[in-house]
Amino acid sequence: MIKLRNACGLLFLLLCTCRKPYNPPVITAKNSYLVVEGIINPGSDSTIIKLSKTVNINAAVTLNPLLGATVTVEDNQANSWPLIADGRGGYVSPGLNLLAARQYRLRIIANGNQYLSDFVPVRLTPPIDSIGYKLTNNGVMIYVNAHDPANNTRYYRWDYNETWMFHSKYYADLVVDTIHDVLVDLPYDQQVYHCWGNDLSSTIVLDNTSKLKEDVVYQNPLTIIPYTSEKFEQEYSILVKQYALTADAFTFYQNMKKNTEQLGSIFDAQPSQLVGNIHSLANAAEPVIGFISVTNVQSKRIFLTSDILPPNTTAIYPYDCEQDTALIGAVQGILLDRPFDFRPTIRAYDRKGNQIGVLYSTPICVDCSLRGTITQPLFWK
Repeated sequence: MIKLRNACGLLFLLLCTCRKPYNPPVITAKNSYLVVEGIINPGSDSTIIKLSKTVNINAAVTLNPLLGATVTVEDNQANSWPLIADGRGGYVSPGLNLLAARQYRLRIIANGNQYLSDFVPVRLTPPIDSIGYKLTNNGVMIYVNAHDPANNTRYYRWDYNETWMFHSKYYADLVVDTIHDVLVDLPYDQQVYHCWGNDLSSTIVLDNTSKLKEDVVYQNPLTIIPYTSEKFEQEYSILVKQYALTADAFTFYQNMKKNTEQLGSIFDAQPSQLVGNIHSLANAAEPVIGFISVTNVQSKRIFLTSDILPPNTTAIYPYDCEQDTALIGAVQGILLDRPFDFRPTIRAYDRKGNQIGVLYSTPICVDCSLRGTITQPLFWK
């Protein structure tokens, strides 16, 4: 038995020492492909096109903006409108006010290569009828309603921007004077208890009414927020943007959604090649990720409060937080030994009203500005 145990141990050691890392070609490929995001807005709103290059799965960075490109909008009558680089991979133009009867495309010149999108017609996006919510088993479902009385839209896409007011776990009215290593009162205009968080949609939201008699979208889900999310701790707002698509654009986004969100088992939709409408002039086989549409954007914002939640619903703070007491004589030592873990909250007193020290916690539990902003958004009610 001892020999068998020793042999098994030796075999395990050999397996561990002989293990070699496996780096499949898909994560070590040298090629980096162009990614084009955005739409050509034919109206008075700005057109913003974001250019980037793909990165390998094992890359240290996830953002790879493409700088120094030349980006131009062209119509099928040989007119053109240049976009201005913002220095962060974005290329921007104020309202183009394009003629709806013409077709338009994008021309990109980057690193000596030229890329063209297909000419596409202008699609006019109808207004959003309403944004609503309903309570489900999984949380608060936010949905959108829309319709086109002319029955011309049929293919829809949405994205959204969430903003919510939240607070830190503990209120702090003290701050460390780092020059003199003493505790002083925190000025009111520097409070870090109430903050606003922000997040962009990370899923592709689509719907089509091509098989319906009327072009009506009813309660199409946008997102589901758990009841215990701190997004509903105080007040929540969502800004929804709506885009009209062509059938080809809808197919592109539908395939992208399947490839990125629905790959959980062999019974889910299998990966498919993303065929956009942007092509390299030098190499027709070069993949270019993106689809350029020409459409205006319709948007609507709503506000919701915690009053909509079921009774006795409490938000779960996303971090484990505890308070401890630091006696007056020990504060200096804590400041010197653990300056990055110590964040005072309030003064601690004994039963006779004598100050004996301070309560303190970790910064993330006291300072909401570490994951939000204390500046109230201009649109906040």
